[in-house]
Amino acid sequence: MVVGDIATGTDVLIIGAGPGGYVAAIRAAQKGLDTTLVERDSYGGTCLNVGCIPSKAFITAADLADEVSNAEHMGISADPAVEMATMTEWKDGVVDQLTSGVEKLCKANQVNLLKGTATFADENKVRVAHGGEGQGSESIEFKHAIIATGSRPIQIPNFAYADEPVWSSTDALAATEVPDKLVVVGAGYIGMELSTTFAKLGSDVTVIEMLDDVLPGYEDDVSRIVRKRAESLGIEFNFGEGASGWEETDDGIVVTSETEDGEESSYEADKVLVAVGRSPVSDTLELENAGVETDDRGFITTDDRTRTNVDHIHAVGDVAGEPMLAHAASKEGIVAAEVIAGEPAAMDVQAIPAAVFTDPEIGTVGLTEAEAADNGFEPVVGEMPFRASGRALTTGHTDGFVRIVADEPTGFVLGAQIVGPEASELIAEVTLAIELGATIEDIASTVHTHPTLAEAVMEAAENAQGQAIHTLNR
Repeated sequence: MVVGDIATGTDVLIIGAGPGGYVAAIRAAQKGLDTTLVERDSYGGTCLNVGCIPSKAFITAADLADEVSNAEHMGISADPAVEMATMTEWKDGVVDQLTSGVEKLCKANQVNLLKGTATFADENKVRVAHGGEGQGSESIEFKHAIIATGSRPIQIPNFAYADEPVWSSTDALAATEVPDKLVVVGAGYIGMELSTTFAKLGSDVTVIEMLDDVLPGYEDDVSRIVRKRAESLGIEFNFGEGASGWEETDDGIVVTSETEDGEESSYEADKVLVAVGRSPVSDTLELENAGVETDDRGFITTDDRTRTNVDHIHAVGDVAGEPMLAHAASKEGIVAAEVIAGEPAAMDVQAIPAAVFTDPEIGTVGLTEAEAADNGFEPVVGEMPFRASGRALTTGHTDGFVRIVADEPTGFVLGAQIVGPEASELIAEVTLAIELGATIEDIASTVHTHPTLAEAVMEAAENAQGQAIHTLNR
């Protein structure tokens, strides 16, 4: 038992064991640096514990239930019973396997693991308070530090997560019962993923969104396909409304909303899920003691080598701002560790892909046609609809398309937008093409396995050349 304050030292001190922090710790240790990783909750951070992994587990289970419930056209009839508590137990098992794996990997790479909450004492020292009464604290002096504390769900007025009927995304992913009626505040990627999941599991879902469509930031024809599919699942959308409050009733709760003109509406529910975005976890670190600066929203500003305004203190992942993606955090963690090790590393990737695990999925990378034109390129676009894909037809999932954007004079691939089955997997091919500086001809002339969904990427490239075989040329 540690009582009082003891002092230790380390080459690299990393705060936060999410996909940015633990990857940075392993890479730093691989470079021969004495590395200490501090985590106050669970190894793997938000992504493994209450984000990417558990949500995808629920999405997979919900998709399976929906598939077998709607397969009469294939000659299969079934009425699956959803046992939410068992599903959550299975999800927890997946999470436990991955988080324990992170801990084992860190230990195998000689990373010093420390449980506790870290705050900066000065620019070369942190204090780590250990959990539990009488556990005390310790000071750790460091030569370099990496802040990887991630983000938390944004709270909105009158919707405190401490109130039992109000869910954050974390609460939703710990559910042991499917609510009969669920109101979701926010139609961004988190709100849309969880709305679709609970609708498939049997909830009557109503979405409140202040903007005029789902998935802001995506092109209209991409978001429209996802919205129409959600509506086919019975999800009701109410755009131009902001959630203003809720109150308990004899039958559950009533959520109220208000338009900009002051018009009010009310919606009955058993639970209300607030999914309006995430904010950085930077306010608990006492950054002012180290002189580390943040912007007006609390994000830590960094350069392309992940350095903050204090050169030997780095920040990676959500706490450093967009793109708030786990795979981006991991790449940044590698860069931070290699920079500290004295290597010429930098965030010089050509493009970072993103995925939304709605139904259908969305995968994007690089520039849209409009963005390419704004950046001075002469874009040429090729598309392949999944309704013309033999493999998509055999899966029963034909909504959506593959769209590839290239620079017409040079042929270089600039970006892609995919909405449809396995879009999160298919986007990897175009990401690699951009990273390698490949041309549209390189993709079109590459032989793809038949029958596969990946053929749609090849066909889109051929379409950009005016040489598509299995879809009409533009």
